[in-house]
Amino acid sequence: MEYLPNILFAIILAAGIGYFAKNVKKLIRNIKLGRDADVSDNKSERFKNMAMIALGQSKMVRRPVAGILHIIVYLGFIIINIEVLEIIIDGLFGTHRIFSVIGATYGFLIGAFEVLALLVFVSVIVFWIRRNIIKLKRFWKAEMTSWPKNDGNFILYFEMVLMTLFLVMNATDVHFQTMNLGNVISQYMAPWFSGLSEGTLHLIERGAWWLHIVGILVFLNYLYFSKHLHILLAFPNTYYGKLAPKGQLNNLESVTNEVKMMMDPNVDPFAAPPEGAETAVPEKFGASDVQDLSWVQLLNAYTCTECGRCTSECPANLTGKKLSPRKIMMDTRDRLEEVGRNIDANKGEFKDDGKQLLGDYISTEELWACTTCNACVEACPVSIDPLSIILEMRRYLVMEQSAAPTELNNMMTNIENNGAPWPYNQMDRLNWKDE
Repeated sequence: MEYLPNILFAIILAAGIGYFAKNVKKLIRNIKLGRDADVSDNKSERFKNMAMIALGQSKMVRRPVAGILHIIVYLGFIIINIEVLEIIIDGLFGTHRIFSVIGATYGFLIGAFEVLALLVFVSVIVFWIRRNIIKLKRFWKAEMTSWPKNDGNFILYFEMVLMTLFLVMNATDVHFQTMNLGNVISQYMAPWFSGLSEGTLHLIERGAWWLHIVGILVFLNYLYFSKHLHILLAFPNTYYGKLAPKGQLNNLESVTNEVKMMMDPNVDPFAAPPEGAETAVPEKFGASDVQDLSWVQLLNAYTCTECGRCTSECPANLTGKKLSPRKIMMDTRDRLEEVGRNIDANKGEFKDDGKQLLGDYISTEELWACTTCNACVEACPVSIDPLSIILEMRRYLVMEQSAAPTELNNMMTNIENNGAPWPYNQMDRLNWKDE
């Protein structure tokens, strides 16, 4: 019976990490459903972006209040969880605060952890007030239905409880308080429990210890189902983020080559293409479902923080249009999850379910409301590119379904017939200069 707690701890730890690994494997599989994308260029610039944006939070602080609070929560939560290493060793081998033997360094670390825990707790309360009392508009848009709205609050409650358990664990640890080493916050909480016996204090300390580590494992596995997956994915997402100028749009290579060939006076358009020429035409132009998008775009969808900064700066949304860049990313992720469940249910094969991203999740009205201004891309704190998905779906509508709006069809007809977007005879195209 002496080793029962250690065995129980090992089982819980293995189950928590095992379930997390299973979900990570599923996540990678879902992302790999996307088309291939070459993002192997400019490694130094990509590492710099990852360091500045994901680690340094450089785009978060453009909104100072939220940015500074987020840095506190981010750093606090990550740094405090360094102590998880000590908890794991203590749990597996039955020791107690095994790192305390390093003396003053241990005191400095635990003291820093306690200060950060308090700062995280205060910051989370401010976030909760902004979300639920002040009710910032971007948290209450139409796409923020019950689950996305509750998910944001669940995380805040998780963090408040975990920080409280950490401080209570320290405050009721008689041995730790006697050491007077690093208890910079918990020493002021210890008197709250002064009327209790040493045995009762030990029970509270052990209870807080168990709840803290189990809570961390639950939180770890909750990430897969939550917008807070960005805690892990922000790093690869910023590394693989777009490096080209934001106004630069990608072209289909097959279409570009076709146009070049047609415009080259030295090439007979009716002749067979030269050997080795790039003539392959894609099976499908643009995207109507998640499998038509690149794996980088699917990574974008899973990384979305649902913060709403993109939507709050979208001129189409601000003028009452239906488009919300945040919804585009949320819909893409929801459809990708649906496809993943379909594959799970059909033993690794996708069975046509009669649905697709276009129409069932994202409407054409949303797509054509976009002005391609890149405000959403610029606003995103983790380098997500909603515009690229919008453009791929537009490309499908135009090139596969000939379903462009009337205004766009008129323009393309004019270009085809007159060589210009306007309905003027080619002989009259330069008349404007005489006016």
